[in-house]
Amino acid sequence: MTETQRKIGFLVCLVTIVLAVLDMQIVSAATVPIVRDLDPGHGIDKIPWLISAFSLASAAMLPLYGKLCDVLGAKRVFLGAVGTFILGSALCGAAQSIGQLIAARAVQGIGAGGLMSVTMVVIAQLRGPGEKDAKGAGMGGIIAGGGMAVGPWIGGVLADHASWRWIFYINLPLGLAVLALGALVLKLPRPSGLRGVHRIDFPGAGLAAAFSTTLLLVTEWGGKQYAWSSPQIVGLAVLSAAALGLFLWRQVTAAEPILPLSMFRVPELRWGFAIQGLMGAAMVGSMYYVMVYLQVARGVASSSAGLYLLPMAFGMTAVGIVSAKLAERGWAERTFTIGGSAVATVAFLLLSTLGTHTSLWLLRADMLLVGLGFGMLLGQLIQLVQEAAPAHQLGVATTSIRFFQTLGTALGAALFGTLITRLYDGPGGGTDALASLTGAERVAGVSAYVSAMDTVFLCGAGLMAVCVLLGLLLPKSRREQGTSEGARPVAVGT
Repeated sequence: MTETQRKIGFLVCLVTIVLAVLDMQIVSAATVPIVRDLDPGHGIDKIPWLISAFSLASAAMLPLYGKLCDVLGAKRVFLGAVGTFILGSALCGAAQSIGQLIAARAVQGIGAGGLMSVTMVVIAQLRGPGEKDAKGAGMGGIIAGGGMAVGPWIGGVLADHASWRWIFYINLPLGLAVLALGALVLKLPRPSGLRGVHRIDFPGAGLAAAFSTTLLLVTEWGGKQYAWSSPQIVGLAVLSAAALGLFLWRQVTAAEPILPLSMFRVPELRWGFAIQGLMGAAMVGSMYYVMVYLQVARGVASSSAGLYLLPMAFGMTAVGIVSAKLAERGWAERTFTIGGSAVATVAFLLLSTLGTHTSLWLLRADMLLVGLGFGMLLGQLIQLVQEAAPAHQLGVATTSIRFFQTLGTALGAALFGTLITRLYDGPGGGTDALASLTGAERVAGVSAYVSAMDTVFLCGAGLMAVCVLLGLLLPKSRREQGTSEGARPVAVGT
């Protein structure tokens, strides 16, 4: 590829990541107009599935996407994922019922799983001869994080000033442009670590999908639609544990496992996956509960609450640019991992001091600090894993980063939701009654809720402190030690 082709390919990848991340978040701000249009009588009960169908399908496909990249090559899988995403977006925009929209969201999620993971593999293979750094991995991770922050706001704007269908239709021209440019410009290496005929471990992929789907359903439904001790949740938990056990057995016995357990012998991969999962759990706490705090404790409208996440997005972007420059000068990913985890720990400790009358400017400063911490982690962890992965497992290693973040986010949401429910000791008997309280009871209820929320932020600080300790276990940068035996070569030839 020429330098111009590489730049165009890199831009195509960034647009692809934006599309995927925005569509994961953007629908949350448009659920009311969607229900009002498609099913005003009973649609409100089906709203959670608009979010869950997308995330479940995306998570279930991640392990398979990684293996397909390593066997078929990243370009083919990338174009297939983009095409599936475009099809799902068109079906979503044309949906005439909530049921049709949920099914279309699942199709869109299947494609989005590749957009958010396979794209990182493509970026890693876009580096020119002699380049030591996967420059795009850092920026790709930052854009993904920033998209999570601004997605709800963009969704609210489109829902308020245009039809909710444009949330999906806007993907069509952008997606078709990505598909055309990707087909014409991308010239990526063929898989070099594998030879001969290969059998994709579809049973292993199915077990991974079963495990992630049942686990996500447990975290989505537990304590909300069903009690944690209900037969539905207990049954799903048992199915999830059984699927995990069978999946691990399959990975040990399969000739070409979908997620080779040998990867966990590499310390950068082992600890990198763990840090990414813990960060995913902490990130959902910082974003979701800050939004809840603004609406419940401070009376900020939902459309305006999203604006308070912009400092976080700005911090991610700014530190991502600086980190990329410092990485070019020889700074190691280990340094960014430890530093980012430490900054995020401090940010969560500050968030745990929020009260019912804390200055909102102080909250903005806290969110900026959160963005600075996560910004150092998002891109550099991807780059760390990609540089340490064996050449023939680059796709699996890269998609695994996203897979563990997804699982961490789901478990974190469940943990924090349960903590809030258990710790709330205000009037009304529970957090569900908070909206109906008035007068002095509401003041007491809001105060109790904020106090419980502060404990959630303290837990987030604890998770990020563990990330600091895990970062200390990472070996020194391979750039300092030289490429070790079995590691992925620094330059990828075409």
